[in-house]
Amino acid sequence: MTEHLAPAPAPASGSHDAPPYDAPPRPAAGTPGIDVPDPRGRTGLDRHGRDLTGNDRVRVLDVEVLACDWSVLRRTTFDYRHSDGHWSRELRETYDRGDGATILLYDPDRRTVLLTRQFRLPAYVNGHPDGMLLEAAAGLLDGDDPREAIRREAAEETGRAVHDVEHVFDAFMSPGSVTERLSFFAAPYDASAPGADTAGVAAEGEDITVVELPFTEALDLVRTGAIADAKTIMLLQWAALDGPFGPPAVSPR
Repeated sequence: MTEHLAPAPAPASGSHDAPPYDAPPRPAAGTPGIDVPDPRGRTGLDRHGRDLTGNDRVRVLDVEVLACDWSVLRRTTFDYRHSDGHWSRELRETYDRGDGATILLYDPDRRTVLLTRQFRLPAYVNGHPDGMLLEAAAGLLDGDDPREAIRREAAEETGRAVHDVEHVFDAFMSPGSVTERLSFFAAPYDASAPGADTAGVAAEGEDITVVELPFTEALDLVRTGAIADAKTIMLLQWAALDGPFGPPAVSPR
């Protein structure tokens, strides 16, 4: 005969068997970033890239979300048709941190540029002596138009308001693994306007030093490796070739 036992009564509040505090709520059933919100409130992150049709040599089979605490790390399984016609199954991890923008601030009369210096942990752990990189101001779009975003970032990182923003080009900075498309801009700055020696958004942990350099010195720092940030090198090279410090245009005869 099976004996049916009545459930034990719940411990009275304040008894030794009761927990000392209210237990935290259980997390909602599901996977963060897929069918329940991740820390940034996003869902459906596993659907990104499944409906691409621009390349008939690529057939996306599956997208897995590996991490989504801030940026999104995905693993995509796809079939790829090679140039000789055979198909292979491939797996790639992609890091999606959103798109961004960067800007070179320059003074054409004084022939100077305004850069920033801040600590970059990835560079530090990969051999940079102290992780303090000289860079052009930059940041993520956060859903804004690139022009508006870079005006915001320039003000936050250099303390300078910029208005006449010129779009230079766009580029994928690390297309083998990172999805980010970076929009490059340039704008003159007014050296006589109030500025700051340090800047950044404290709530985001930013601690930025504003550095003004003669343009020729900035190019020398590229040659010596003291400027090792790709976006900054690209903007300085543009400024030297086609930008405000480039050779004068030759009129056709």
